[in-house]
Amino acid sequence: MVSLSYRVGIDVGGTFTDLVYFNEDTLEFNVIKSPTTPTRPYIGVINAIKSSNIDFRSIKVLVHATTLGTNMFLGQEGLVPPRIALITTKGFKDVIEIGRQRRPELYNPFFEKPKPLVARRDRFEVDERIGFNGEVLKPISENEVKRLAKRLCNKGYEVVAVVFLHSYVNPEHELKVKEILKKECPRLEVVTSYDVNPEYKEYERTSTTVINALLKPLFSKYLQALMEHLANEGFKGEFLVMQSSGGVSTVKYAIERPAAFIESGPAAGAIATAYYAKMTGDSHVIGFDMGGTTAKASTIINGEPSVTTEYEVGGKVHAGRLVKGSGYPVRFPFIDLAEVSAGGGTIAWIDGGGALRVGPLSAGAEPGPACYGKGGTKPTITDANLTLGRLGEKLAGGTLVLRRDLALKAIRELSDRLGLSLEETAYGIVKLANTIMAKALRIVTIERGYDPRDFIMYVFGGAGPLHGVELGEELNVKSVLIPIYPGTFSALGLLLSDFRADKVHSLLKSVDEVDLDNIRGLFEKLTEKAVEEVKGTNEVKVVRQVDMRYKGQAYELTVPWVEDLELLAKQFHEKHEALYGFSSPEEPVEIVNLRVTAIGIVSKPRIKRGRVKEYQPEHSEVRDVYFEREGWLKTKAVSYTHLRAHETSLHLVCRLLLE
Repeated sequence: MVSLSYRVGIDVGGTFTDLVYFNEDTLEFNVIKSPTTPTRPYIGVINAIKSSNIDFRSIKVLVHATTLGTNMFLGQEGLVPPRIALITTKGFKDVIEIGRQRRPELYNPFFEKPKPLVARRDRFEVDERIGFNGEVLKPISENEVKRLAKRLCNKGYEVVAVVFLHSYVNPEHELKVKEILKKECPRLEVVTSYDVNPEYKEYERTSTTVINALLKPLFSKYLQALMEHLANEGFKGEFLVMQSSGGVSTVKYAIERPAAFIESGPAAGAIATAYYAKMTGDSHVIGFDMGGTTAKASTIINGEPSVTTEYEVGGKVHAGRLVKGSGYPVRFPFIDLAEVSAGGGTIAWIDGGGALRVGPLSAGAEPGPACYGKGGTKPTITDANLTLGRLGEKLAGGTLVLRRDLALKAIRELSDRLGLSLEETAYGIVKLANTIMAKALRIVTIERGYDPRDFIMYVFGGAGPLHGVELGEELNVKSVLIPIYPGTFSALGLLLSDFRADKVHSLLKSVDEVDLDNIRGLFEKLTEKAVEEVKGTNEVKVVRQVDMRYKGQAYELTVPWVEDLELLAKQFHEKHEALYGFSSPEEPVEIVNLRVTAIGIVSKPRIKRGRVKEYQPEHSEVRDVYFEREGWLKTKAVSYTHLRAHETSLHLVCRLLLE
């Protein structure tokens, strides 16, 4: 009988599929990087496991992160959204198109709003009405819904989103419509806003529900295909999926709430950073993750990553900032990240004015950078680093042999047009990329009110360590930490994550009007639902919070729940003062939402500290490397497999060692 001894984390990225495994019997860690298969990413997952030589039958837990949700809204080939219909209250079918009065490009007269996720011809109204207090003002007609169900069925819709006015207070009509639709047309996938996002604000609730409905068939198909392939290989262990919030959940929940998994890969990197920060006792940490397509930055304060309750998918990113109003709102917890289009595969080009530019387009996994030798001809950041001697001839543990001749050819096409030398062009690409990534790092520090000089920066991702030291020097951080196996650090984060379930209830009452007993009862119901989703874990921690605002404001702040209402209001005033520079204690304060987060603590791999001591690592080769001030220098190249926990004068800090 095969022993269930392996814990496996798999992160499917734009260029590579990263795998980390831990053997509970031998306490052995190992990593694998395998090319991503964009059109069928589950094949890349299976290939990565096979490359590790792990018996599928011996995998106890497999935790998976995917960018499938993001890729769909970015228009990846092969990802065709299902045919969707929207059912809403009579008179409100254009809410999803009207949106908010936000102009992402205020002074651009040619700006076009994002295309509605549901075309107007696919939006249907039902003559029903529920008041703001949950009172049924106009009962729903079953005959009307039955006629609509037959129409939807005959027109070949695959999924239907049901969003009625004020259903977050009283879901009676949404649930009734769902029941009738499933009875009249069983093949229809029906998603209600009450099941997905029971919060006020009609546009955001509609957008979140529609996005969830669009992703549901795709996620279901992908996860079922992956599980089928795993089962065919003999896998019988527990399969978990990473959420954007930094917690894991079951496949069942992932299929029901795919909108909560849109940024699962980047979230895993932040969780790994937070775990290491707790081990080292570093209270202020920047997590910098540079992969094949993008670079991400996050902040970890006292061992906890920053989390936001709203995100936009399919929108534009400017200098690391998500441009509000350029995409589609999703109301689920997301780890707060700044992201820029600067990864190893990001393409360098010359604009119409003859200036060198980097990004946002990427060569991806297929064909990849020119030096991969897979047919790519456009110069990328990886080609620039190879040209400068910063990269050796092999990547991904030796499985990918780089061709310097192809990199030189690609860079030469740019250098000839620019009238610069090869090294000047290549270093120009690197400097431009660093400038772009430094903006993301400033967003998560300076723009959040933090001083980078108080931080230690953890750099990871396949390309992170190549650029991390220069970025750290530019921001003047305390030091730069590079964990062992940085290229698969996010995949390691999958094995360090706990279960997480988030529940919310809209209250919309002034602090002076609330009944403490009523709030206690609502919190108990939310807690019961959240704990149910993480049961079976070693320990459950419950966090209760409230969203608050000054009466009449359009935005809220989240503060910890305390049963002393005077103290609760004081917390809100203090947070408002800290964030916006003022507070108004004389103004009435509203409690908008009650939030409960249940954290199911799971057993994790043991990561041991390495002792910090000076030593002289053995170099594997001596090669010419280009430096900005010194030019070409004969430089000793040391393989990361020969590094131990130590500090050097180059600010390279490898203080943790997986053993």
